[in-house]
Amino acid sequence: MQVWSSPEIYGNLSGVMKTQIDWIPLSIGAVRPTKEKVLAVMLVTGGSQSFNAINNMRILGRWMRMITIPNRSSVAKAYNEFNVDGIMKASPYRDRVVDVMEELMRFTYLTRDQNELLVNRYNERHVNKPRLNAI
Repeated sequence: MQVWSSPEIYGNLSGVMKTQIDWIPLSIGAVRPTKEKVLAVMLVTGGSQSFNAINNMRILGRWMRMITIPNRSSVAKAYNEFNVDGIMKASPYRDRVVDVMEELMRFTYLTRDQNELLVNRYNERHVNKPRLNAI
């Protein structure tokens, strides 16, 4: 189970977040260790609410063969949403974050031990793949 959270910068996820994802090592056979993990995505913005970075994180998660939950959270004007001690204030934004975390737990429980059905691909099972002859 993973939670990805990024600030939205210039309409996309931060460069640091993208670099972190890029440096997740590939396993043998180019299968990422993220395969079969359940993913929740969130973002914070300094301005108006947006979902560009969330949509891109979802695409990356699916590309990495993660089970990406449908729910997401976006906290606009994040600088207004936290107390001085760093705890998030009670608000609809906080409620949404809690909803996302609950859904992440539900999907994790529902999909646990179901990987054979959910992420099993023929081309990853078939060891002796025939080579295509050049014409």
